[in-house]
Amino acid sequence: MLLAGCSVGPDYATPSFDLPARWQDQSGMKKEPAAPQLAHWWERMKDPTLNALINTAVAGNLDVATAKAKIREARATYRQQVGGLFPQVDFSASATRGQNGSRVGSGGDITVGGLYTDYQAGFDASWELDLFGANRRGVEAAGFAAQSAEDDLRGTLLTLVGDISSNYVAVRGYQARIALAQRTAASQRETAALTRTKLEAGAVSAVDLSNATGLAASTEANIPELKSQLAQSIHRLSVLTGQPPSALAAQLNRGGPIPSPRNRVSKGVPADVLRNRPDVRQAERTLAQSTALIGQAEAARYPAISLTGNINTDGTKVGDLVRGSAISWSYGPTLSIPVFTGGQLKAAVEVAEAQRDQNFLAYHAAILTALEDVENASVALNQERVKAGKLSESASSYREAARLARSLYQNGSTSFLEVLDAERSLYSAEDSLLVSRVAIATDYVALNKALGGGWDGAMDVTTPAVVDTNTGPHFSQIQQ
Repeated sequence: MLLAGCSVGPDYATPSFDLPARWQDQSGMKKEPAAPQLAHWWERMKDPTLNALINTAVAGNLDVATAKAKIREARATYRQQVGGLFPQVDFSASATRGQNGSRVGSGGDITVGGLYTDYQAGFDASWELDLFGANRRGVEAAGFAAQSAEDDLRGTLLTLVGDISSNYVAVRGYQARIALAQRTAASQRETAALTRTKLEAGAVSAVDLSNATGLAASTEANIPELKSQLAQSIHRLSVLTGQPPSALAAQLNRGGPIPSPRNRVSKGVPADVLRNRPDVRQAERTLAQSTALIGQAEAARYPAISLTGNINTDGTKVGDLVRGSAISWSYGPTLSIPVFTGGQLKAAVEVAEAQRDQNFLAYHAAILTALEDVENASVALNQERVKAGKLSESASSYREAARLARSLYQNGSTSFLEVLDAERSLYSAEDSLLVSRVAIATDYVALNKALGGGWDGAMDVTTPAVVDTNTGPHFSQIQQ
């Protein structure tokens, strides 16, 4: 009984790593950074359509459903391991009707063809005394695996929310760029018509008309590619919500503005990613699981003791089964000692240790990757906002330049080359500004995702994807 509390192998402790006290852009701050506000962060973009899409995706996404099934599997495995800690008891019963080749009668004569009936019933029980903690280490490992599966679901939801948001931003960006190209091409067609009128009046050359027509066609040539990218983003959104690719086309083709996040993102401190990032938590739980498996492999090298027992009864009549003279029993311990295994058990421990080392390094790598993701997304968002400000100034200047150039051209005060250059520059600047606005929203999504912002609502993981029927005893049917 004293040995029953003994366990071999290393006891797990969460490793600690040296982390920066602040993020790079917080180095000059004197006050403590505000904690990350990650709950429903996408709602701060104030787009009801995006909010509805995320709710739909959480309920219908197939990767989420798969992650739920993995949780059910891990929890069932845990219960299996716990069951190994308890005694195992089996009941068996049999009834046999037979004929002997001969039997001796009461007078001593031999009678051929005697019939007999035999009834048997009994219990068999066994219990392995977990002296060195092999079963307990198995339970420990299964518990860590179940926690890892739960973090896998959270990671799947985080990725899903990020993908829905990024693809939705892309959809609105492509729609805005298509609308810009169509407006610009229409304006350039009007300039080409004006040039044709001036050509007929002998005020310009045919070269000017060709340039004007070519510029409009060049702008229109961008539209098919943008429409193709738009359709692909809509298809991706539909599949992410668990629907056919074209399911959201009618809804999203109605258009809408590019989401424009205004507020700054609270990033907290680097240590927060260890608590908030599900992939980091999952890597840590996997490390814990592999540590417990070392103890399980080590325990296999030690002696094992099992208690076994049985009680049986036998009789020619059912009533005879409860008679004391018909009952037999036995019990006792069984000792098993590994004497020579050719080094297999030691090698199994070394395999488990090497796997633990791999998971330790994977956990460390997950932390560093998380820190890198936050730093990269933060820098990208800040610099993209600066870039968007300059592009807005550039587009405003080119817009005024194009207006003046067309006015001067209509009055005959400037050449068409200046109009051509102004309109080309204006379209490029306005298109770049739209691309930058999309990048700002995408970087905003990436930063919240890097900080660990995902779905934090209640999730039902108990309902299976496939509900079986008629699983009890029934006549089998051969499926063709």
